[in-house]
Amino acid sequence: MTTRRDFVKSTVLAGLATGFSAKSYGKIIGSNDRVRVACVGFSDRFKSSHIPPFKQFQKEMNFEMVGLSDIWNRRRDEGKAFIDKALGSDVKLYRNNDELYASKSVDAVMLSTADFQHAIHTIEAVQAGCDCYTEKPLAETMDDNRAVLNAVKKSGKIVQIGSQRRSGENYFAAENFIKSGKFGPIVMVELVWNVNQPGRWRRPALTQDLKESDIDWKRFLINRPNDTFDPRKYLEYRLFWPYSSGIPGQWMSHQIDTVHWFSGLPHPRSAVANGGIYQWQDGRANADTMTVVFDYGPLDDMTKGFQVQFTSRFSNSAGETKELYYSNGGMINLDTNEISPTGGLGEREAKAMGMKANLLEKIKLSEVTKIETNANTGYDQLTTAHIKNWMDCIRSRKTPNAPIEAGYQHSIATIMANAAYRTGQRVTFDEKTQEVMTGGKVFKY
Repeated sequence: MTTRRDFVKSTVLAGLATGFSAKSYGKIIGSNDRVRVACVGFSDRFKSSHIPPFKQFQKEMNFEMVGLSDIWNRRRDEGKAFIDKALGSDVKLYRNNDELYASKSVDAVMLSTADFQHAIHTIEAVQAGCDCYTEKPLAETMDDNRAVLNAVKKSGKIVQIGSQRRSGENYFAAENFIKSGKFGPIVMVELVWNVNQPGRWRRPALTQDLKESDIDWKRFLINRPNDTFDPRKYLEYRLFWPYSSGIPGQWMSHQIDTVHWFSGLPHPRSAVANGGIYQWQDGRANADTMTVVFDYGPLDDMTKGFQVQFTSRFSNSAGETKELYYSNGGMINLDTNEISPTGGLGEREAKAMGMKANLLEKIKLSEVTKIETNANTGYDQLTTAHIKNWMDCIRSRKTPNAPIEAGYQHSIATIMANAAYRTGQRVTFDEKTQEVMTGGKVFKY
């Protein structure tokens, strides 16, 4: 039976050059050595969801927050004031990551910068010899996705992707039940993430205050095309491609990750999508409503597989979040944490067809773990367990619950969804080149 630490690496590297192997872990931090941690990007996510778990475990695990890197002078000052008060620290400030890593003063970083920066900032961290907690999405382009996967594997560093469902007891129970064979083959997955929040990802007051002289705009852009300074793209980046895919990277990345985890499949075989800006006409470039349909299954057997449907809207919250897995015998509802015979093949229907009924029994997965949908997910159980797992793995050097392969896989799916939405074409994935393909062409921007 699969346990939480028995993450089996899939064939995600098929087609990639295999002439590299992970280096040794290097220095193993002893139980008496203090782990020095820095914040990379003082964000709302870091403030509301990273600091509380870190505060809870820092003393018993001998961790200390020692630094903060942010390219905005205001965030540096606000971050220091907040962290010092919350943790009793005296963090040192750095204007950028070059300064941070040149100081040789940190062992690990907690990274919550802009979506499109996660991959590059993770590469910087591991190449500087640091373990890393990296928020999702891991990458928004396949160039960045391949680069960060290779860098992390070569470094041997501990990288936990911020897909906190992988540290949830109910999700472990669902994984075990599906992989035991008792559920039967998955035939359909329905994923829903709906909110009704006009201010979602908007920062109107801050955009009025931000001046180009306050930040390092060129450093913000990293490897994206040159662009003129725009405070909205800096502060509200989730609304603008190519700085974020929006819905796929922010929300779908969480739920599609469980599909890869439970099924053992590395990525979709194809994707189609539709959507638009139907409600919030505020100058954004990313959709406020989207539906994506994926085809999943064995890459070498198109006669087997299942469909995954993901829907999301910002204009009406009915339905909220749902994760529903179906087999011919019933369903797993990760909203109620129940396995049930709902919709399964019953005795009457089976008998009429000369078949054997295969209805599932009604079982509770575990105590309900609420999935937060607010703009700041807060001090939730899943994130707490996930950060604790990361800290444990820094000590033990064991593979964390959401390793780099998990981030690589969810990024393939989110990039495929984004490509399908932006091109209106059926999107596939080239195993040999590890590229997302639209109309026979590699999808870039």
